[in-house]
Amino acid sequence: MSDPPVRGLPRAGWFNIPAHRPFALDLAQGLYDALAPQGPEALSQAVVLVPTRRGARALADAFVAAAGGRAVLPPQMRPLGDLEEGEPPFEPGDLSLDLPAAIDPLKRRFELTRLVAENASLLGRELTAPGALELAEALGGFLDSLQIEEVEAGERLADLVEADLAEHWRVSRQFLETALRLWPKRLAELGVIDVSERRVRLLRRLAEAWTLRPPPGVLVAAGSTGTAPATRALLMAVARAPQGCVVLPGLDEGLADKAWAKIDVQHPQGALKRLLDEAGVEKRDVPFWPASARPDSRGRWRRRVVNEALRPAEETADWLDVIGRLRSEGEREGIDPIAEGLGGLSLVTARSEEEAATAVALLLREALETPDLTAALVTPDQALARRVTARLARWGVVPDSSAGVSLAGCDCGVLAGLVARALVDPLDPVTLLGLVKHPYVRLGLEPLARAEGVAALEHRKGLRGSRARSWAALDARLHKSEPARAIAARLREALARLDAPGESPAEIAAVLAATMEALARDEAGDTGALWSGHGGEAMSRLLAGVIREGAGLPTVGPRGFADLLERLMSGESIRAGGATHPRLRILGAIEARLVRADRLVVAGLEEGVWPRGAPLDPFLSRPMRERLGLPSPERRIGLAAHDFAQAACAPEVILLHTERREGAPSVKSRWLWRLETLARGAGVELARRAEVLDWARDLDAPTDYRPTSRPAPRPPLDHRPDKLFVTRIETLARDPYAVWARDILKLRELPPPDEAVDVRIRGTAIHAAFERFATDFPADLPPDAVQQFKSLYLAELEAQGMSRAALAREQALASEAAAWVVELEAGRRADGREIHVEKEGSATLDVGGRPFSFSAKADRIEITPDGLAHVLDYKTGQAPSARMVETGFSPQLTLTAAILARGGFDGLGAHEPGELTYIQVTGRKPAGKVEVRAAPNGDGDKVLVSRDAVNAAVDGLTELIRRYRDPDRGYISRIAPQFVKLYRSEYDHLARVFEWSTSGEEGEE
Repeated sequence: MSDPPVRGLPRAGWFNIPAHRPFALDLAQGLYDALAPQGPEALSQAVVLVPTRRGARALADAFVAAAGGRAVLPPQMRPLGDLEEGEPPFEPGDLSLDLPAAIDPLKRRFELTRLVAENASLLGRELTAPGALELAEALGGFLDSLQIEEVEAGERLADLVEADLAEHWRVSRQFLETALRLWPKRLAELGVIDVSERRVRLLRRLAEAWTLRPPPGVLVAAGSTGTAPATRALLMAVARAPQGCVVLPGLDEGLADKAWAKIDVQHPQGALKRLLDEAGVEKRDVPFWPASARPDSRGRWRRRVVNEALRPAEETADWLDVIGRLRSEGEREGIDPIAEGLGGLSLVTARSEEEAATAVALLLREALETPDLTAALVTPDQALARRVTARLARWGVVPDSSAGVSLAGCDCGVLAGLVARALVDPLDPVTLLGLVKHPYVRLGLEPLARAEGVAALEHRKGLRGSRARSWAALDARLHKSEPARAIAARLREALARLDAPGESPAEIAAVLAATMEALARDEAGDTGALWSGHGGEAMSRLLAGVIREGAGLPTVGPRGFADLLERLMSGESIRAGGATHPRLRILGAIEARLVRADRLVVAGLEEGVWPRGAPLDPFLSRPMRERLGLPSPERRIGLAAHDFAQAACAPEVILLHTERREGAPSVKSRWLWRLETLARGAGVELARRAEVLDWARDLDAPTDYRPTSRPAPRPPLDHRPDKLFVTRIETLARDPYAVWARDILKLRELPPPDEAVDVRIRGTAIHAAFERFATDFPADLPPDAVQQFKSLYLAELEAQGMSRAALAREQALASEAAAWVVELEAGRRADGREIHVEKEGSATLDVGGRPFSFSAKADRIEITPDGLAHVLDYKTGQAPSARMVETGFSPQLTLTAAILARGGFDGLGAHEPGELTYIQVTGRKPAGKVEVRAAPNGDGDKVLVSRDAVNAAVDGLTELIRRYRDPDRGYISRIAPQFVKLYRSEYDHLARVFEWSTSGEEGEE
């Protein structure tokens, strides 16, 4: 005979906690009020099933609050498990004894990957290891769906594909038939079953046991929507128990029967309707939970407004009638129910994901200013959750976050990723710098020695600039720094295992783990914290799994293994651990069903985020899924809509939408759009928290901001240069600030690691090839002159560090350029002129009684039999125009000719200037151009008279130097702004050119 109902707990079987009520607090309060008066044992002997472990923790806290802060023995709280979210269920005693153990999730991934790889021929294509893993994950999802929905595919697959469907679906059917035949056999060999199948069996057994022998004590199932058949069966068994009840989250008892009848799987109430229909319970027969029946005008109207906004699409045509009926009801209370319901609900629209994260962090931080106020972020977007956690760190606040940390982002995961990249490209400077700077990497050195070696290795002659092509080349670069050579040698030794890692993922994983340990060892041989902590333990489990289970996977190359490891790590999240703030939480959508805070920030309200887009199924089309009895992808949308409705009914809610995601415009979530549409139809606007965006934008903005004016430093006269190369004089004419930074302060730009220097290399190589060609063949050209020049040019490119891929592309350009150059050389040498290359010379001017020297290194000087000296300069880019030469902004050729006219080049004597020419070599069509800027007799505006141009350049230089010998004259930035886009300056960031050039604060002219 069953025990009588517990005094104070109504016997209804089904209850509802409305969406606007705090679920965990009301549930705890109702149970406490009913059971606590009967003694402490009554409460502690009750059993409460909740969806997740975090929900159980929140409920435990709620019982403390229900007891007024006093110590209390809470009920036995068991996480029932949402079958689609991966929470392990409550295993009820001996019901699980004869069930096989569940397969380890990581082992399952590898076993399915092996199955996919071994049967890839059925799919008609070769699969790499990452590709096999991707298909294995899709296959695992298909198997989970069959098990959760308790669908026996079996023979039904044979009739799944109609004759008029594409061949792809027939191939998919054959593959799935094979997988469904082989997978159970493999599980039987291993003595395990799938996690989903084990959960379903446990829940079914528990439901059957409680149906046959109902528990005599208090039994409550709370917060579940019953999405899976086994879960629904268990909930119905709980409701039938003598002292059992099911407490539903956010059932809309006020939804009209007509609208209720049209609810589909995409509707927030879709899962609850299916549960009640299967249980044979009418919506009107589900009462409020006793602790939830308290009057709450704003909460009640908020729930009504949100539910009306999310009603089935077919029932939205009469929204204006609904608004009228709501206002008629509100007239009896003397309020506008729409305005009342939207009170406490506000909207923030951020421009970007970064601004959204900052705004959320500020809203959470603001809540901490009010004593005892709790706040939470609710979002399915884990990337946003992690951004918010990072923003809160500036105030030393660590929220209790369910998002955790990606394994790829923890220290051990980062190191594994770097070693995998080194496997692909062992001399990548960025990867090498990442390795030597990693906190776990010690290379057997003491901290001070390691720090000294890393600093030297990062110098411009080490890993910065163009990359070294071999370890020997890197060692040659570092010949002047023993600390850098020492750390490079140790790094090479630690990475030596990567030279022959094997082809099996298991072999490569073992090599990767050994390499990580070699890098992490200190002078005593200890690997330190490498495998410790949450991240180290998770990484060691992952690598151990690959080593143990990866032998049967497809063979991979280095890049394939790096992709495989990245995919494996991306699917793993770890709890950050450590102390967290007791009043701040970051919750996923399902967790927010039970956990409530005084302020909720509901973020990620964009289509594709919340709700997420329907996943792509590589094996089954929608009609095929329907025939098999599998749920449509839209069912997830209905569950997500329910979670949104629950969160939006909290007392204070800030909805956050981001206008752009990943640089592209986003679309507002359909639920936010509906809510705004309903509000506008009622003549009410959602409140805006514009000040939050102002806070976010002002957070790092300088106070009393005034744009800088154009800088014009005035160094002392004795610091100003009294000699310059003609190229620096050209810079002085265009951008004096750059001369101040480089020639006076001696600042040099530090090149980035693995600098893309193809353009600069091409120019250097052309100069060197011309020099070698003229030196090796000073008179007559050889028969294979074209091949000779091409070989010289390509050899110089390789010596300068051009990548192999770029060298391959350069072959065709080199052939075109060489043919053009040889034709040019033959024509210019026809009169027997002398050719001098890379000659240095200088001359001195008297400027205001003080000497000033200017120097030049001429690419090429040709002296013809008539005594004229032609000056040539090689260019691989655009040559300066005649106007730039005439105005003095490009005086390189003219000043070089001036030095030559003064006899400033040793061994050449003084010569009258001939043609001043730019030789532009591109290798394209045309392969080159001869741009004459001055000639002895000139030729209109395009070709100047050489003597006049040289005299004008000298006069211009004299005037320029005279101006800068005035102590009040500053070295102004970008004196010729027309060249800002044409010529990049490595000091523009130092001069803050963008700031003053766009603000109108240009200062001194």
